[in-house]
Amino acid sequence: MALTTLDAKTALVVIDLQRGVVALPTVHPSSEIVARSVVLLDAFRRHGLPVVLVNVTAGAPGRTDQGGPRGDFPAGFADLLPELKQQPSDHVVTKRTWGAFTNTDLAAYLREQGVTQVVLCGIATSIGVESTARFASEHGLHVTLAIDAMTDLHPDAHTNSITRIFPRLGETGTTQEVLDLLEKTRA
Repeated sequence: MALTTLDAKTALVVIDLQRGVVALPTVHPSSEIVARSVVLLDAFRRHGLPVVLVNVTAGAPGRTDQGGPRGDFPAGFADLLPELKQQPSDHVVTKRTWGAFTNTDLAAYLREQGVTQVVLCGIATSIGVESTARFASEHGLHVTLAIDAMTDLHPDAHTNSITRIFPRLGETGTTQEVLDLLEKTRA
């Protein structure tokens, strides 16, 4: 679905652009995802809209077929990238599961800010971004996904989220389309 509008109170939610995650091998270069996310961050801040920076500090407990990290990650893994230029007005959400809503204050923060729509970007498309998009939708928020400002660890997982899941959760578009719409609706 093409992007149609951005609500007056739209927040940008940036998922897991942190030292340990961007070091992982991804489908698209992490540097490109970070650069596009920074452009979105700059625009949302310039327009005085809420910005949420999400990081992950641990894997949820429980067994999986793929194994993977459980418990706390190594020191420095969760450090947000300096390129994000974290501001005092940014809201930071630290999660211990895939999605940014589970056992965090994200829903309460967005409600307090009067947010009715979120724009999502970050890493990984099929994990943190998709999980957060699902919960945002379930919380009744309009969801917009900047699909060129996200990537995944697996090409088929990225493609599945972009082509099959996201169109059912919200509207998808490029970073430039989000920026154009932001300028148009905030003029």
